Amino acid sequence: MRKPLIICDFDGTITTNDNIISIMKQFAPNEWIALKDGVLSKEISIQEGVGGMFALLESSLREEMTAFVLEQAEIRAGFKEFVAFLDECGIPFYVVSGGMDFFVYPLLEGIVERERIYCNKADFTGESIAIDWPHLCDDKCENECGCCKPSIIRRLKGEDDFLVMIGDSVTDVEAAKRSDLRMARDYLLKECEALHLNHIAFQDFHDVKRALEETREVKEWLLENSAGRSLPK
Repeated sequence: MRKPLIICDFDGTITTNDNIISIMKQFAPNEWIALKDGVLSKEISIQEGVGGMFALLESSLREEMTAFVLEQAEIRAGFKEFVAFLDECGIPFYVVSGGMDFFVYPLLEGIVERERIYCNKADFTGESIAIDWPHLCDDKCENECGCCKPSIIRRLKGEDDFLVMIGDSVTDVEAAKRSDLRMARDYLLKECEALHLNHIAFQDFHDVKRALEETREVKEWLLENSAGRSLPK
């Protein structure tokens, strides 16, 4: 029997919008657009593109920028209930995000503990914002991911784990290739279709929960581990 392991993106997946894009539209000069387009076309690495975008912003914007994100960000429907369901069932869940600590942590406060969150760190000590990359690519990845999701997966995944990746964007593609099942939307959904990867489309986390409950590996694990207690509804 395989134990489920759930890895979830943040921007555009847990939140209904991409917070980095929202920040750039609100605060950055137009040079950010070419960097974003370069990442999407894969002409430049995620690390180079995202680092370059934040370098366009003055560190003095920190408080204004943080308040803006916390005010406009919206958690996708069903996410809190989904995390509670996984916790009740004893299924490991991690957020693996190319987002920044100054907005990822407060938006997930009270829902996901920080030790289950992997993200980048913004450094506001200089004149412009610099990015620390605490989760760089390991020796098996040369994509300059910034927050390298495949490398984190290699650290978290047990040999017999059934890995489910939940995501939406270009930053999730390499992780999706290494997963057993993908819950996908937007860009990632199109990539899964093009690459013929086993996937399920979703709109919110109610969809994700229902799909997981119907997945054979998850059903088997839940039945095996439900002795003496009722499964959550």
